Amino acid sequence: MTRRIVVIGGDATGMSAANTVLRHTAADGGETPEVIVLERGHYTSYSACGIPYWIAGEVTERDDLVARTPEQHREAGIDVRMRTEATAIDVERQVVSFRALDDGSEGELEYDDLVLATGATPVYPPLEGIDAEGIHGVQSLEQGEQVVKDLDASQARRAVVVGAGYIGVEMAEAMLTRGLEVTVVDRAPEPFTQVDPDLGAIVRGAMEDMGITVLTGTSVEGFDTREDGRVAAVRTGDGAISADIVVIGLGVAPNVSLAREAGLAVGRSGGLVTDVRMRCVGHENVWAGGDCVEVHHRLSQQGVAIALGTHANKHGRIIGTNLAGGYGTFPGVLGTAISKVCSLEIGRTGLGEKDARAAGYGFVTATIESSNVAGYMPGAEMMTVKVIAEERSGRLLGAQIVGRANSAKRIDVFATAIWNGMGLEEMTFMDLSYAPPFSPTWDAVLVAARKGAKAVQDDVPRSPV
Repeated sequence: MTRRIVVIGGDATGMSAANTVLRHTAADGGETPEVIVLERGHYTSYSACGIPYWIAGEVTERDDLVARTPEQHREAGIDVRMRTEATAIDVERQVVSFRALDDGSEGELEYDDLVLATGATPVYPPLEGIDAEGIHGVQSLEQGEQVVKDLDASQARRAVVVGAGYIGVEMAEAMLTRGLEVTVVDRAPEPFTQVDPDLGAIVRGAMEDMGITVLTGTSVEGFDTREDGRVAAVRTGDGAISADIVVIGLGVAPNVSLAREAGLAVGRSGGLVTDVRMRCVGHENVWAGGDCVEVHHRLSQQGVAIALGTHANKHGRIIGTNLAGGYGTFPGVLGTAISKVCSLEIGRTGLGEKDARAAGYGFVTATIESSNVAGYMPGAEMMTVKVIAEERSGRLLGAQIVGRANSAKRIDVFATAIWNGMGLEEMTFMDLSYAPPFSPTWDAVLVAARKGAKAVQDDVPRSPV
């Protein structure tokens, strides 16, 4: 009988795995497996990361975010079943139960291999009024559509964004770009907790200079509604904030409810536990990847759940390679990420101070300011770069950047250095490119490495004379 692979989830990991196994099998001349993908939504292979920029109007069409449609996947030989929700997994019988959302019909699918690509679910606090009209998440393309339609229909003037992480700051920019008055509420001391508070304070200042009201150290307690059921205000411990539209940007959690009910192992981070080949532990023919899994952090040595499309696509390719009889492993993550709010760019990689301390490292830090291009060039602006290095050894543990145009992508240099175990002293004389329109003679990366290396040297106790 033809081997059957069932994939639950039709976005980055799921479709990458499906396409990879078919492509490799065809290249090797093997028997083509039957690949069935169950996707509960209306779209496949789309960029969730691009949703804030579509809402802002920078991306003009919704379909621009769709990399490949269900029809295109079907042409590649994949049996894509849209609006079909997996409802249960029986790992002993190797059966997936499903329900068609449009007509309510139900059925079962036997599988030889199962791929879980169920993604993540938005964090929604159980607050009074959170189900009111005008309160939105932006995790899926369908949710993005709802925001766009609401903005077009409601003539909203005041937006409140709850949460100041990646989605929060990007949605604050989207609302500001559309001409709304924007307030961002977060209970942390500074916005964007993916960087340390000292750099978060820079982010706050820049957002406020753009006209965004930033309320930190503030907890949301509920939502007031109008007589017609639409949101009217966000209640906080410091008072009510009037709102015509609200975006919940409190992050996401791995979507593992189906897998947990099937008895699959869930790690301390809330994601599914897999081996290095992305196979669920204890199950030879069940694979998982993307936002629903826990991955190995190369520095903290802990399992972490980090929802990024870069990881999800890699997981899918690795799973597909293994399903095709090849050998692929996932080497772990550093948590490298980049974001922006209007003209302010933010980048981070590795460990921040809190995470480095939790991992048991002794460390030193160094922070510098440098221009993004040669100081005499038009458009020269300052950026702040912070590095975190292990005591004595000087090994780079983390880096963070906050700056204007063409600043944050430098985080990739730091990520490469951490990936390869480099120390700050070694980084100081790296042969980086230079031309006045792109950087000063001493790039900010090198200046930060040099100052960090000196901090490491100064931290070493002197031998008694």
